[in-house]
Amino acid sequence: MLQKLNFKPGFNKQATASGAESQWIDGDNVRFRYGLPEKIGGWSQLTLVNQTLPGVARAQHSFTSLAGEKYVAIGTSQGLFIYYSDTFYDITPLDTAITGATFDSTTGFATVTVNKTSHGLIAGRYITFTSVSLPGGGETDFTTIQFENNTFEVLNVTANTFDITMPTNEGGTGMSTQGSAEINPYVQVGPVFQLEGFGWGAGLWGDSTWNTARSTTTTVLDPGNWSLDNFGEVLVATIHNGRTFTWDSGATNPRTIRASTTTTNYETTSNPTASIMTIVSDRDRHLFHLGTETTIGDTTTQDPMFIRFSNQEDLNTYLPTATNTAGTFRLDQGNEIRAAIQGKDYVLILTDTAAYTVQFVGPPFTFSIRQVGVNCGAMGQHAVVYANGVVYWMGDAGGFFAFDGTVKLLPCLVEDFVFTTGGDNLGINYNTNKIIYAGHNSLYNEVTWFYAQNGQTQINRSVTYNYGENVWTTGSLARTSYQDASVFELPYATDYSTTATPNFPIQGITNTYGATTYYAHETGTDQINSSGTTSINAYIQSGDFDISATRGVTGQTTGIADLRGDGEFIMSMKRFVPDFKILTGNSKVTLLLNDYPSQTAASSPLGPFTITSSTDKVDTRARGRLLAIKIENDAVGETWRYGTLRVDIKPDGRR
Repeated sequence: MLQKLNFKPGFNKQATASGAESQWIDGDNVRFRYGLPEKIGGWSQLTLVNQTLPGVARAQHSFTSLAGEKYVAIGTSQGLFIYYSDTFYDITPLDTAITGATFDSTTGFATVTVNKTSHGLIAGRYITFTSVSLPGGGETDFTTIQFENNTFEVLNVTANTFDITMPTNEGGTGMSTQGSAEINPYVQVGPVFQLEGFGWGAGLWGDSTWNTARSTTTTVLDPGNWSLDNFGEVLVATIHNGRTFTWDSGATNPRTIRASTTTTNYETTSNPTASIMTIVSDRDRHLFHLGTETTIGDTTTQDPMFIRFSNQEDLNTYLPTATNTAGTFRLDQGNEIRAAIQGKDYVLILTDTAAYTVQFVGPPFTFSIRQVGVNCGAMGQHAVVYANGVVYWMGDAGGFFAFDGTVKLLPCLVEDFVFTTGGDNLGINYNTNKIIYAGHNSLYNEVTWFYAQNGQTQINRSVTYNYGENVWTTGSLARTSYQDASVFELPYATDYSTTATPNFPIQGITNTYGATTYYAHETGTDQINSSGTTSINAYIQSGDFDISATRGVTGQTTGIADLRGDGEFIMSMKRFVPDFKILTGNSKVTLLLNDYPSQTAASSPLGPFTITSSTDKVDTRARGRLLAIKIENDAVGETWRYGTLRVDIKPDGRR
């Protein structure tokens, strides 16, 4: 007798497998549309020559110039880059110049030693050269252009020297403390990881054991991070707990101009020099510095709860007067500002414990600041996203919140799986809270949080809320930043490898900081990058179901009452009839059987079963008290949307 198995959309990971009857309990790389599970779309590497960026991307922001040029700014742990016309451009700001360097070189080698007493640079930092002068007596055939038109990685550091790798080998007799140059280091962003501060100087300043090496610590070092926004066609980029820089996409040849704090139209001359983050209020165009200095320019006065905003339509005026709208205020609930995002007609600011709205009201008060929630702080700077009129975020102590005028705690059937580590729950690594990234995929009404599971230091898991269908899923998709389709037609996201060597043109670059690959998502069915085309393996698995029997007048078994029985009877499955709404290539169906919930389920003897678009039915030899189904794919070019499954089952005794 054929019975149709229907399952509720979404994952339920709060219940046991045997308790989640008629529900899905696990899966990877799947989503729900119209109540049905399907494999997610593929992704393809961006840039014409498959460029990868140095370090791990922690933020991205898309915007358009007044001329209609489309840009994405990407902030990594090592620099600031622009994606434009399928190519990366380096606009990383430069730090204070170091003058008086000289060079050593050896015939036949590409290594050049740079001599500068007490240069203060560390291995792996990137630099450029200006004002280069080389000897003219045949000592070198390197050219000034080779030095000044390239970026170099600092290698083999000593107190007074370091090495760089030139594009060619030395063809001259060799330099010995000759020539001269000015060294321009890239501004430092921060660590690749969010780390516990072991070792020297990990304690609090003033601690009697501050200068003592430690094997344990409660200190956590924030990862290198950025806040990115645009003031019209001007990019505003702020290093976490650092300075603010601008880059004008409307300038002549903007992609050849490095971000600056000194050049007209690029300057942020009066801005604070230490802020947790910045954000532009869209409608009234004020630049907010959050968690910033009470005295501009004095980093020792940085207050993690203090906010300063500029004069309207002015990036550089912060001194309040009777004729402008600049001002300051301090939040009072929490220890630090964690996140901020532009809502419909307000800015929502989240501390580690509370939520505030900031709304423009005009003179004389400029802004209305209201506390709208308590015990609802945010995990991290990028753990918040605005979608379809609602702000969503991951809570500092666990759970997910939404603000649509009031703060709400979202019911979540995968909550334990994300926030705890008991049983088969993977759990989050709370010490990596500041690398969590929330992304909105408006193409499918999804909000996804990417996070590092317990025991990991980089993002390797994701949890998705489909607000259109009110369902949750989990997965292994790992993206360190995510940009919704808006300026561009598809979502763009960054993937990080700790061991890869970036190929973005920096001379002598190593894999010290790993590499970031940039992908367009929801395109095709597979992963496509410089290594070729790889299958995106997806699966979904149901909870257990069982059967019960009804008895006739004679006491004999007469049929099946329903599929939500108490599990008293062993069931025998003779065949099943698959039904896929979409099936490209093959899919596999596995029948997972066991007799008791405590046992590990095993595949039926003839399974798994390969399903094609022409498969009518599948004969099986399946027998067990509890039965679950698993649908998956594992080959290039395959995709599917599951419909229903009809099974031919009957009671087969009690043992």
